[in-house]
Amino acid sequence: MRWRRWWPRGSRMATRAPGRAHGVIAPDRRAAAEGAGPLAGVSETEWALARARMVHDQLERRGLREEELLHAFHRVPRHLFVDSDDPYGDRALAIASGQTISQPYVVAAMTAAARPPGGYRGARVLEVGTGSGYSAAILPEMGAQVPTVERHASLGAEAVERLRRAGYGDVKIVVGDGSLGWPEGAPYEAIIVTAAGPSVPRPLVEQLSPDGGRLVMPVGTREQQWLTVVERNGSAFRQREVEPVVFVPLVGEHGFRE
Repeated sequence: MRWRRWWPRGSRMATRAPGRAHGVIAPDRRAAAEGAGPLAGVSETEWALARARMVHDQLERRGLREEELLHAFHRVPRHLFVDSDDPYGDRALAIASGQTISQPYVVAAMTAAARPPGGYRGARVLEVGTGSGYSAAILPEMGAQVPTVERHASLGAEAVERLRRAGYGDVKIVVGDGSLGWPEGAPYEAIIVTAAGPSVPRPLVEQLSPDGGRLVMPVGTREQQWLTVVERNGSAFRQREVEPVVFVPLVGEHGFRE
């Protein structure tokens, strides 16, 4: 679909709401992730073969062929981020706190759509909705600097442990209202929102870099949304809808209510 010009209403940067301060989960506050280890009896060689099949069958065959993106999905051990006997399957998986981890293709498509003009290497990228931590691992594998915001403290703590086990302990996990973004790290070359909102939160677009920053998120009702891309150039914003999707709701001041 074609881009259309779009400006957020108002110009004031939204700040934290009272009682909704963000907090960073430090390594010494990690939760012991029950069942967070790999499935017993499966070797790393077998997992590597499963990843290779996933990349070929689910990503390349559907048109995602950027070498850097495919390399990241070959490298990141998805089986360390979910408790499933089919972690590389072509489907979303349930995780704790009533959340989900998207199927590999959706994670890859969102990552590709949010790619900054200069690529991910060295880019500042905000993720909203840490979940299991899998998407947050893909981004540093591509060279990005990543803070990620999670509303559920227990889920964030578990993600810290999973990321550490997978070798991505430098990812900063922030507990707070993701619809407010994380102004401390702004501006961002890319923002990826892994939960659906009724509209694109103004604080997020205002935290985008004015030099071609991109935001990708599902927008719509609780039942169905469109994967939406917003691009910022200076004070102007363009928005386009990519494809229909269904995600868990983004709950917060600029999202859905509980």
